[in-house]
Amino acid sequence: MLSFVFIIASLFLSLCHGHVYTFTMHHRHSEPVRKWSHSTASGIPAPPEKGTVEYYAELADRDRLLRGRKLSQIDDGLAFSDGNSTFRISSLGFLHYTTVQIGTPGVKFMVALDTGSDLFWVPCDCTRCAATDSSAFASAFASDFDLNVYNPNGSSTSKKVTCNNSLCMHRSQCLGTLSNCPYMVSYVSAETSTSGILVEDVLHLTQEDNHHDLVEANVIFGCGQIQSGSFLDVAAPNGLFGLGMEKISVPSMLSREGFTADSFSMCFGRDGIGRISFGDKGSFDQDETPFNLNPSHPTYNITVTQVRVGTTLIDVEFTALFDSGTSFTYLVDPTYTRLTESFHSQVQDRRHRSDSRIPFEYCYDMSPDANTSLIPSVSLTMGGGSHFAVYDPIIIISTQSELVYCLAVVKTAELNIIGQNFMTGYRVVFDREKLVLGWKKFDCYDIEDHNDAIPTRPHSHADVPPAVAAGLGNYPATDPTRKSKYNSQRKWLTNTTQWLRSMLRKRVGKSWLRLFVCG
Repeated sequence: MLSFVFIIASLFLSLCHGHVYTFTMHHRHSEPVRKWSHSTASGIPAPPEKGTVEYYAELADRDRLLRGRKLSQIDDGLAFSDGNSTFRISSLGFLHYTTVQIGTPGVKFMVALDTGSDLFWVPCDCTRCAATDSSAFASAFASDFDLNVYNPNGSSTSKKVTCNNSLCMHRSQCLGTLSNCPYMVSYVSAETSTSGILVEDVLHLTQEDNHHDLVEANVIFGCGQIQSGSFLDVAAPNGLFGLGMEKISVPSMLSREGFTADSFSMCFGRDGIGRISFGDKGSFDQDETPFNLNPSHPTYNITVTQVRVGTTLIDVEFTALFDSGTSFTYLVDPTYTRLTESFHSQVQDRRHRSDSRIPFEYCYDMSPDANTSLIPSVSLTMGGGSHFAVYDPIIIISTQSELVYCLAVVKTAELNIIGQNFMTGYRVVFDREKLVLGWKKFDCYDIEDHNDAIPTRPHSHADVPPAVAAGLGNYPATDPTRKSKYNSQRKWLTNTTQWLRSMLRKRVGKSWLRLFVCG
């Protein structure tokens, strides 16, 4: 999500200096996730019932993964109070979410993670916010997680930020230097914005060592009194965690106060499970490209020098924003036309008829015996020469009677954005000290040891099903109370593939796809 002008934020993983803040993504076999799976009527097999043979078999698989787990390249650091997990919720714009706790006593919020904006905000003293009891959100979040509203008067550590604070950007709207500092952020999504006042309170963290000491970091964030547009009905109903480069972002504040290095990473698993880690500076063997830094408005903007589609190499140079807060990838011409036409010329399947409900231009009918290895691959060459393979360039959407796959790239006249779908399968490092973007193929489960007794994710792209559209996906909700969040990925992939084929045979009903671009 790329935020225009007013407030911008940033967040990332580190190795060498300070602490590392890590959020662990949630597995799909907890009790709340099982309930969520039943409530979605998605057709995907639900996690096994607690107490069954299948349930304990899955736990045993997960325990083997945990014993083989090796957090190489990451020093003991800090995580959110509920861990370092993130998880994709397809019905809420395909964004990654995590749980944060703020205030005294601590109140938990399920926030969307956004590298395209800076401000961390939560609903607060609401004049117009998303309804916390909305049935539209009940099925998306875990059944035992209540969407909360922040009350500054209910926290003994809350302080109003005054207009004389250096982080107050709208002093022109202040009545005096000691009056409350207002904020307003407008996003790329049509008529999507948030406004309110800035407050300061504690963000609850925990030391990632054997002692698990609690840490409270004072951060400034938005008391979001008025939300509009997508925040009311599609995404981020419980707040947005901006991770941009500006001083107002939480990563910037954590590094300034010496809690962590000025870098962080996000891992985007191909099963919708991920991880965010503050202070992570990546590894020596990762690929990198420099940021194109605009000092007056710094963002995670990079240069692409070539695009390869299947067997065709396209020489086209452009700059783009790496934005976790945008569901899919947006390109302007001539890049969009050259990429999509090259993709279309190499596809062997029949092109799907035009459908106004589908936002993608190049879609194709998918047969029950479809072989995804025959779909043209997509890769980028970054500034400096490093290559960035796109593992999931397509998305599967259900229509009234069939499954359709689409090249998940949208034409735009404004700004090139590398969205979350292109980041799938990578640990992406936003190093704000070196001013580089780093990436490395990663499964987000921190499995570095290759042991035959431990089931691991297949490395062949052909073995992994592409992304599934909203309403059909098997992306888990979260159980914020449990720390162990790992499971056997191979079974999930097998179940998903089998389910997709069974949906074709059963002639699936209507579905829809929601795109969310905050930024």
